[in-house]
Parts: sequence; C-alpha cells; structure tokens
Amino acid sequence: MTRFHRAGALIGSLLAALVLPPAALGATVSFDAAVTGRVTDRAGQPVADATIAVAELGRATTSDREGRFRLGALPAGRYTISARRLGYVTGAVTVVVAASPIDVQIVLDASAVRMDPVNVTATRRPVESLESPLPTSALYGDQVHAEGGISLAHALAQLPGVRSVTSGQEIGKPIIRGLFGPRVLVLTDGSRVEDYSWSDEDGPSVDARLADRIEVIKGPASVLYGSEALSGLVNVVPAAVPFSSDGSRIHREAIEAYGASNNIELGSALLMEGAQSRYGYRLSGTGRFSQNYQTPGGPQPNSSFWSFNGEGAFGIRGDRGTTTIRASHYGGEFHLLESSGPEVDDPSGGPVRQTLDERLQVTNEYAMTGALRLETKAQYQFHSLTEVSDDCVPAPGQTTCVKVKDRPAFSMVLNTGSADVMFHAGSGAHGGATFGVSGMYQSSGSTGPIFLIPSGTVSNAAAFALGEAPFGPLTLMAGARVDTRRQDADALTELSSPSESRNWNASTADVGAVFKVVPQLALVANYGLGWRAPTLFDLYANGPNLAEARYEIGDRGMRAELGKNIDGGVRWTSDRARAELSVYQNSIDNFIYTSRTSQLINGLRVYRHTQTQARLTGAELSAEIAVADPLSVHASYDMTQGKDRSADQPLELMPAPRTIVGADLHTSHLSWARRASVGASIEVNQTQTRLNPNDFGTDGYTLLNLDFAIERLWRGAPVRYTLDVRNATNRSYKDFLSRYKEFAVGPGVNLIFKATVGAW
Repeated sequence: MTRFHRAGALIGSLLAALVLPPAALGATVSFDAAVTGRVTDRAGQPVADATIAVAELGRATTSDREGRFRLGALPAGRYTISARRLGYVTGAVTVVVAASPIDVQIVLDASAVRMDPVNVTATRRPVESLESPLPTSALYGDQVHAEGGISLAHALAQLPGVRSVTSGQEIGKPIIRGLFGPRVLVLTDGSRVEDYSWSDEDGPSVDARLADRIEVIKGPASVLYGSEALSGLVNVVPAAVPFSSDGSRIHREAIEAYGASNNIELGSALLMEGAQSRYGYRLSGTGRFSQNYQTPGGPQPNSSFWSFNGEGAFGIRGDRGTTTIRASHYGGEFHLLESSGPEVDDPSGGPVRQTLDERLQVTNEYAMTGALRLETKAQYQFHSLTEVSDDCVPAPGQTTCVKVKDRPAFSMVLNTGSADVMFHAGSGAHGGATFGVSGMYQSSGSTGPIFLIPSGTVSNAAAFALGEAPFGPLTLMAGARVDTRRQDADALTELSSPSESRNWNASTADVGAVFKVVPQLALVANYGLGWRAPTLFDLYANGPNLAEARYEIGDRGMRAELGKNIDGGVRWTSDRARAELSVYQNSIDNFIYTSRTSQLINGLRVYRHTQTQARLTGAELSAEIAVADPLSVHASYDMTQGKDRSADQPLELMPAPRTIVGADLHTSHLSWARRASVGASIEVNQTQTRLNPNDFGTDGYTLLNLDFAIERLWRGAPVRYTLDVRNATNRSYKDFLSRYKEFAVGPGVNLIFKATVGAW
C-alpha cells in the first residue's frame, strides 16, 4: 500500500466517523404519523415490487402483490414520496405528515412520455422539475436500464444539450452545452467523483447501469458544488436501501444477461436486496467484456475492453433518519486506437488504459424538527490510472527513446477525502433554504518512465447557502458560495518543475425566478456565476501524450476560469405532455484550452495550454406528447456556438446542431404479456460549419435506432426481454466529437439483446 493509499484510508475513516452516529444511534422518540399507501397503474391494477422512497429521509420499501406498502411512522414534516418500477414512468407525491395517519395513492403510467417528477440535484433537496430555477434533464427507470452501458456519457448523449466526446464505444466524456472535462462535475449520490479528466481517453469512473436515476444540471452549478461545475454537472443517484416498517423480512433478487452483436459484447448484471426491521442492504454488480468493434468498412483494431463493477450498501434506520454506508468498485481495461502505431502491423498492439476506482461513502439524513433537516455526506475515493504501451517513449528533452512494451508508460494515483454538512430549513408553500459547509483534501502521485504531471496535494474549503421564497405564482431563488483552495506541487526534475504552491479564492452566486402563468406553464430565468481552478495538467504538463500523438506543455501562470451564465426558458408539463425551450449565454474569462503549434518534439506535435476569453450561446427544445393511450411521440433539438473572443474565431470541438424525433407504441395486460412496446427514433446530426483552425471537419449524418420490449410473468416473477438496434441502416459516418474521426468511422449496426428476471 502506497503512502497515498494509507493517507487516503485514514482520511476516509475519520470522515466516516464524523457522520455515522446521528441516525445509527437515533434515540427513541415518539412517531408523529403512520404512512401507508398503494401503487397502481392507470387501469387501477396493482403494481407489485415497486420501490417506494422518502427522498428527505433516505428511507425505502417495496410494494406487495396488491401494490400496498407501509413506510411506518414518519416525523412531522413535508416529504416527497416516489415510486419506481421498471416498465413504468416514475411517480411522486408530496405529503404533509402531522398527527393523523396518511394513506397515499401513487399512479404509475406505462406511457413512454418521460415525466421527471422530482429533482434532488438542482437545489440539494427535492424540487418539482417544473419549478426548478436551473435547467435540468434526467434519465429515470427504463431509460437508465436501456442506456446504462459501460460509458456514462453514452447513456446521457440523447438528452437535449448533452453530448459525448468519445473514444470508441466504451469511453466517453459528457459534454454539457459545449464544454466537457474539468468543467463538468460528476457526482455519485451528491459526492464528487475525482478522477483524471485531462484527456479524451478517460471517462467518469461510474457504471450507469447501477444507478436508479441520473440527473443533469445544465449551466453553472458552482454555487452548490464548487469548482469544476462551471458548465454543469451529472449526479448518478443509486437506489435507496430498502427497510421494513413492520419488522417483517424483505428479500428480492434480479439478474440480467445481455449480448451486443457489433463488438461481440457479453455482460451480466446482478441485484440482491433485503431488509428486516431497522436494517437494510443492497448488493449489485456488473461484468462486461468485448472484442473490437465493427464499422461498415470492417473491424477497428485495439478497441476491445473488459470491466467488473459493483456496489454494496448497508442502511440503518433511526427513528428520525437513516444512515447509509455504501462501498463501490469500478475497474477495467480499455484498449485505445492510435492514428499510427503498432496496431498497424500488430492488431494486438497499441496503448491500453487500466483503471481502478474504489469509493467508501457514508450519508446521513436526520429530521431534527418538522422544518429542519440535517444531511451529512463523507466519502473516501482511491483512483488509479495506468497506461501500458508498446510505443517508444521519448524522455523530456531527449532525442532518443526507450521501448516500454508490456510495462506501464505512466501510472497516476489519486486519494481524495470529502465531506459535506448541510441543513435544510422549511419546505413547501412557505419556501425553504439549504446552507452548509464542505471540504476536500486530495493527494496525487505520478510515476514514469513518462511523467505527465508532478505529484501534489489539493485542499478546498467552502461555505454556501441557497434559498427560495414563493410570492403567489412567482418563486424567487438566490444563493451564494465562497471557496478557498490551495494546491501544492512537488518538484519533479523530469518535467523541469520546481515545488510550488498556489492559492485561489472564489465567490459565486446564483439568482433565479420561476413564474407560473398557469399550473402547467412556467417561465424561467436564471443568472449564475461559476469557476474552476487550473489543474496540475494545465499548470505543469511537459511531456508526451502518446495516445493522442501530442506533446503537451502547461503554463504555471494560469489563472482560474470565471463564468457568467444567463439562462431563460419556457416549460409546459401536464399528464400527457411535456415541453421545454431554453436559451443561454455563458461567458468565460481566462478560458483554458490547448493550442496547436508548429513545433515538434521527438516527432510529436506540441500543444500548449493557454488562456483566452470565450463565449458560448445556444438553445435547446424538447417535447413529448402522449397522442393516444398506446402512442407517444417525442422530439428534441439542440445547438451550441462557441467563440474565442480574443482571436475572433470559433472554439474548438463545438457540437454540431442535432435533431432527434421518435415514437413509441406500448400496450399492457395482453393475453401473452403484461406489457409490450416498440419504438423508433431518427437522429440527424448536421455538419459543423463553424470550425476552429485545429478542428477536423466531418460530414453530417442520420442514424436510425429501434427498440422492442416485452414483459411476462414466470413463476410469479417478472421477466423482461428487450432488443435495441443501434444504427439500424449500418450507416458509415464520422462523429465530429469522436477522437478517432481522423482515421476511423463510427460503429456499424449493433443489436443489443437483454433478458432480465426479477424487478429492479
């Protein structure tokens, strides 16, 4: 165990000790009211095995065969109770618990219209999506399971305003409104995921298949989440641990197997969860491996991968709250293409990225009074990234190089401890507020023979507050945050880098308004400030990046990026339709980018990290309508334009305009199946005509995707079969956002078959 791993383990243990006691040791107090309920579909038929969750308390249970559920007695207060079940749109109701028992009725719709009932990321507490001052999108239920592949970014890429910078099928980085990497913060259940965002070959270390839902904020979220949330954030929310309200035993299992034709990918997912009395648990895992992916012109060498990921959670329900301990593992090996290199003569050659990520998280939800709730989060994360290459590795400043076949070209390690303490005051008709403090400490280590960055540490402390108040049909929101960050870099002779300390202080704010013209129609406006500190790569990089065929040089004089974003929109939500139009402008001072130069070092093109003034403008439009009981249609359009204001030219790698239209036909309670659906969508990607001098342009293209699903009962358990056909016409195309676009086309037709036994 390295010194970095030992230090991180100690940090994680201390942080866990800070937040464990409140719910786990919850003193015996009187309950205020018992909450029961029933889940049905639109026809009044019971929905069994639905997961019922109380968002504010982290408490969950399941419905029985009659759709009935018991949450037990809850402390007095206002709560959001949601119900989710594979094959249905997630439903939610808000209840006020006082002294009398409450019986809740939740109706789930099998319609393909994706209603997003509640968002917990935009304000750090549950808020109806129609009333969120920040623009949001989400994947729920069937969408998560259908799109939950190995790449989180690929799963999100169909959402308006969200794209993916890709390295084949298995690696992607989410782009929100034209920006990606260290400007898009990724969270798991509200805690930061700290990994290496410095290159296109490394995606977030999160398995989307294990999520209950994925929420996206579009626009600066620094007021609540700090640096790196300059363009937006992605919060991967796991399912709550189930609890038994009456002491009876709860236990259920599910298994999924799938195969994909394009890259001969095989995989499986497992779930086991249960509860008895105050204790609950949830175990889930996935395993995947693939061969090289296929294009209409043949296979792409060195594009295979394998991964094994899992998560285990244990919960303790106190009288007024819940403590959850969650451990997760993400690991795999990803082969990378090169524009030139050993795979030309040896298809088994080429660089390989080996990733390992382990996290221990402790969260606590505690209702102090009916109007005040305490929430604490602590997390320890160990992350390592190694590249094994059989390339010739040039040393900095040398004209000769050494062969590193079958051993690491570089290896980097991160140990991160983080903690948040938040108080949520008030809710509902009288508004509410969230205020808290957060801290982070991170150590990083780097070994060669290629040294990309020096080792170092980063520490960050912050305080923030966000509140909202209703004035009739108008709701106003305002928030502020202060951050202080220190970064210490060790001396490293291989990079000609001395030891150095940097300090940044940042103040961010956000103000927003939601005006309900009628209950279904809202006008939304928001103005937010965001920031991000330069990374070690921005400041100190001075070496070869072989996978990208470039030599990168940083700039130790970098200043922090500062963003100013204005956003406006119109939203419509009803039982059978939803629509949203958003327009935005994001101006970023001290925008950091890599500039291509004419200089060569050891045959590699030199790219220098530099800064400029940037502005991004764009629009997003989406609509979904239940035309009739069995038929739903949906459409979306998004576009972004980025401009380097200093050079008066387009920013590099801006997504081209995109339009998606589709329809879904569904029915239920058939003689041969409980539910069945068929869907089709057409994705039109236009040609990007606003090119930066460093861009490689590609032609526009259109893709056809098809989806089929059937659910039946087998020995009382639901069995679901799905068949997804991607690029059904086997179109040959080059994605403008693909790192491989200069020398490889995108994947050809892909048939993905899944069989799931049990309820997720």
